[in-house]
Amino acid sequence: MSEHAEFLAQVEKFLEQTGCSPSRFGREFAADPLFVFNLRKGREPRLDTRNRILAQMRETERQDMKDDAPLRLGIAGVGTVGASLISMFLNEQERMMQRFGRQIVVTGISARSRSKDRGVDLSDMTWFDDPVALAKSEEIDLFVELMGGEDGPALASIRAALELGKPVVTANKALIAKHGVDIARLAEKTNTQFGFEAAVAGGIPIIKTLREGLGLAHVQRVYGIMNGTCNYILTRMTNEGISFQDCLKDAQELGYAEADPTFDIEGNDTAHKLAILTCLCFGCEIAADQMYIEGITRIDQADIKVASDLGFDIKLLGVAQLTSDGIEQRVHPTLVPKTSTIAGIDGVLNAVSLETDHVEELLLAGPGAGGDATAASVISDIFDCARGTHVPPLGLPVDELVPYDKARMREHEGGYFIRLNARDIPGALAAIASRMGESEISLESVIQRPDLVVNDPETKSEATRTVVLITQKTLEQSVRQTIDRIAADGFIVGKPQVIRIERF
Repeated sequence: MSEHAEFLAQVEKFLEQTGCSPSRFGREFAADPLFVFNLRKGREPRLDTRNRILAQMRETERQDMKDDAPLRLGIAGVGTVGASLISMFLNEQERMMQRFGRQIVVTGISARSRSKDRGVDLSDMTWFDDPVALAKSEEIDLFVELMGGEDGPALASIRAALELGKPVVTANKALIAKHGVDIARLAEKTNTQFGFEAAVAGGIPIIKTLREGLGLAHVQRVYGIMNGTCNYILTRMTNEGISFQDCLKDAQELGYAEADPTFDIEGNDTAHKLAILTCLCFGCEIAADQMYIEGITRIDQADIKVASDLGFDIKLLGVAQLTSDGIEQRVHPTLVPKTSTIAGIDGVLNAVSLETDHVEELLLAGPGAGGDATAASVISDIFDCARGTHVPPLGLPVDELVPYDKARMREHEGGYFIRLNARDIPGALAAIASRMGESEISLESVIQRPDLVVNDPETKSEATRTVVLITQKTLEQSVRQTIDRIAADGFIVGKPQVIRIERF
């Protein structure tokens, strides 16, 4: 169906439901009594005229709606978050009325299994096997997508709802990271609200803060802990001295990690969230594929112990900053001072810090996942949609977003933590230090830890000792090239560990 045909169908439906005559509609909505008649003959109005009239039609429908008429939701995906959301609507209607002044009810749902016990009563809700059919259903006023997945039914159902002018709320960071710009463009085209607060940092209102709460402040840097699984593992490794694999197994048993945890522990989940924040902070297009990503799978107790002795904790951080030659986005394990606020964010908690020109530094912390916390962010978006709060989904109109300009990895101000398995032979340490000097890499300290031998398959029975180098600020390229030369000299075995240091 063409855009003109879709628009005409919406006008005809409005006329039928409201009893408004074509000439009256033309006078009140287009300042032209013949507008509808010309529309039926095939005359196509301008895009801005269509959008203005669609907005007026929706506002009229809202005004005509009785105060006690409920807002009807369709929810696709009834997992942990979906079940928590439905439970809140079933059990907290009195509070909903106090805060919103109108009932909110779930009238339609879509999920893969009808027989699964989700701990909530779904008997009064209409089941849809196809989430796209739910999105298009006239039984709902607002569509909530909680299925997950960057393509497939999630994307199709969101598009279907927005094309019909129905507000959409989602918690799907992977989908936003891949299709966010196109979806925002569609929402703007149909003048429809699109909310995704729950897609980043669970219950922390970081999206609303960036879109509406900073006034004229400009963000220079955003960084934070954005994955509860990784933070839980690193916290337990630090506090209890247990291995990465044992922590991961416990996280899976407790439900903090998926059966296949690769997406979390390799840093991809954090990268998706960071890409969304980068767009909102710097007014650029989303570029999740233009990012340095490193996970936590190589973090060893040797790293944890030496870092702790030096006054640091290790956290998986997502960092994006505006530089003179573009935007730098990176996700990687990071040494942070134990005295810093971010070091105190432990367990499954998340935190996001914004460094701006007007507000200086703002830190938001809280639960980054979990049914109730994420559902709370979904409800916040639902309330905004229902109240008519209308802001560009990505902070700026899509046409005003600038292309993402990737900066080169610059000189790192905090320096680097470098752990090597050095052969226990005369001259090894001197040769390593000499290579660093040749590359003009200044060393803050050199630490030998023969008590911390890392089990590396390449070492076999060979005698090695753990050597840790702490550098002053330097270029990552210089560090990597120098380590390659040291390896070629034959003084180390196994893969060196390189971790950035941030001195907040």
